[in-house]
Amino acid sequence: MQTNPYILILFYSKHGSIAEMAKYIARGVNKVSGIEAKVRQVPDVADTTTVASPAIPDEGAPYCTLEELAECSGLALGSPSYFGSMAAPLKHFIDQTSTLWLTGRLIDKPACGFTSASTMHGGQEQCLHSMMTPILHHGMVWAGLPYRNKELIQTTTGGTPYGASHLASSQSESNLSEDEKNLCEAQGQRIAQLALSLQN
Repeated sequence: MQTNPYILILFYSKHGSIAEMAKYIARGVNKVSGIEAKVRQVPDVADTTTVASPAIPDEGAPYCTLEELAECSGLALGSPSYFGSMAAPLKHFIDQTSTLWLTGRLIDKPACGFTSASTMHGGQEQCLHSMMTPILHHGMVWAGLPYRNKELIQTTTGGTPYGASHLASSQSESNLSEDEKNLCEAQGQRIAQLALSLQN
């Protein structure tokens, strides 16, 4: 199936901050001509053997299919930090990608991560590392945020060289700071440019 090149922005968002970050990453992708953003989420998982989510989400981005992941030109992976690791719904989706690994469908495509935590030391960087591990097993190329983005030096909220992050307070979970917005856009723009360069 021939498709226009796109960056898959794939995430799980419990309280809205990751979904908000995804919007700004998409804005960054859309600043680059010749490639577009495709925003998708993963459904919740249940702690029992019942259905956790409807087949079509009540709100927000559609659920992702394995084919959409296979066909992407690049990937931005987002999750809240749960005890320094990605959330179970995103891990559950990734655990279903062994057929893509066996066929090498993601090799040499760029990928990045974004995350959010409710405290300054809530495991943002470790969560990004947890997302990086399966990406490297797929043969993808991990792309962080370089320090040419001055917000990394001046931020008092989120932002890491491993990927964009957000410090979500209990009062304003999804209100991103200006530095966080700028870093999300920079990350989207960088992954789009890298995807086009690697395709060529």
